[in-house]
Amino acid sequence: MQRLFLFVYKYRAFITFLAFEIICVWLIVQNNTYQSAKYFNSSNALSANLLATSHGVRDYFRLNDINKDLSEQNARLLKQVERYNQSVYELEALVGRDTTVLGKYEYLPARVIKNSTRRFENYITINKGAQFGIEPGMAVIDNSGVVGKVKTVSKNHSVIISILHGNSLVSSKIKRTGDLCTVLWDGESYQTAQVLYLPRHVQIQKGDTVVTSGFNAVFPEGVPVGTVEGFSIREDALFYDVKVSLASDLNKLSYVYLVKNILKEEQDSVESISN
Repeated sequence: MQRLFLFVYKYRAFITFLAFEIICVWLIVQNNTYQSAKYFNSSNALSANLLATSHGVRDYFRLNDINKDLSEQNARLLKQVERYNQSVYELEALVGRDTTVLGKYEYLPARVIKNSTRRFENYITINKGAQFGIEPGMAVIDNSGVVGKVKTVSKNHSVIISILHGNSLVSSKIKRTGDLCTVLWDGESYQTAQVLYLPRHVQIQKGDTVVTSGFNAVFPEGVPVGTVEGFSIREDALFYDVKVSLASDLNKLSYVYLVKNILKEEQDSVESISN
């Protein structure tokens, strides 16, 4: 307290001057219309800027919650779209309203906490595991397209085999023609992959969209895989050499959706018997 009194005493002249200045400014603003309007407008602009900055800072720290809410909403929308597609393409479901078929896929949102794109065998770690219903073998997508497939699961985390993995094969087809093929990462760039087993009789075009075929129990049909960037074929070859630009930019991956096929066990069981 003594130091405070000493400070005031030491700078008493400046403090007195400052107090008189404030009083003068207040009197000018109160008794002059022009200065009052200027002060009012300036103070409102300053307050608006401060509020905008405050809201911006608050929104920045809420981005994680906002992204989480958006990912959950997208998961619900994806499920609704899938139910609609099944009701259109499955005649039996359309007539009988088979809710098992209509609800064939479930979508679970998760956040990426670790990701690699520069190796030949790349993996992704997410913040959800067995307690959220995640199981090995589940497909993983994002808002743009195919991401990978779940490899291992713990209670709270899961590891995904990225599509950027030298052994990750994705059963696909050319959307325009319906011809089947397989997409495999060539290890060259995180933005591109190669198409295998596309017969030479197919009338492929640059810009064709490659989507999942739906001919397995992992990925739903029609999920974007990539776009044909270029192709060639040797005279003695049976299949094209095709390069595609991947639909998903895995270098910017933040949130993903795990696709659960509730009929997968039944389908795998039937197929194992027939093989």
